[in-house]
Amino acid sequence: MATAELVLGLLHNGPAHGYDVKRGNDAWFPDSRPLAFGQVYTTLARLERDELVEVVDRGSDGGPERTVYALTAKGREHLANWLAEPIQPALGGVDELVRKVVATIRTGEDATTFLTRQRSSHLRRIRELKAVAPDDDSPSWLVRDYIAMHLDADLRWLDSALDRIAQQKEISR
Repeated sequence: MATAELVLGLLHNGPAHGYDVKRGNDAWFPDSRPLAFGQVYTTLARLERDELVEVVDRGSDGGPERTVYALTAKGREHLANWLAEPIQPALGGVDELVRKVVATIRTGEDATTFLTRQRSSHLRRIRELKAVAPDDDSPSWLVRDYIAMHLDADLRWLDSALDRIAQQKEISR
């Protein structure tokens, strides 16, 4: 994940402190894993070191000290370049689901039972995503649609895997 570039994007509309950056990320991607505070502050420190952001204020306003960061011209240029560059499609990477299915088969465990449970889990997650009430935040819906469509592709793969395993069982009888 391009955490540094997302942080730059979150700072695009104006200076913010780490808490605001974290909260902004979690609002942009409400159905994804939240960004950890440690990751936010580590990323901000690295961006400052690379002169992509700068500290514009340090204050406490009666609470804990907060460091406010803003994009530099170099940071704006880096963000613009990142946004303009297409993503390389995955080149045959294998995710945890595939690894677990292969390991289940190779260790002699019941892959059909695992695949069936996994299929139910995927269906449950798709229902959860579709049950969220619509709001005016279209980027949030784009994220939900992306997740749901990937889960749907996984479901098609799970069904294919179940079919192949059933065929293999028929052949070996």
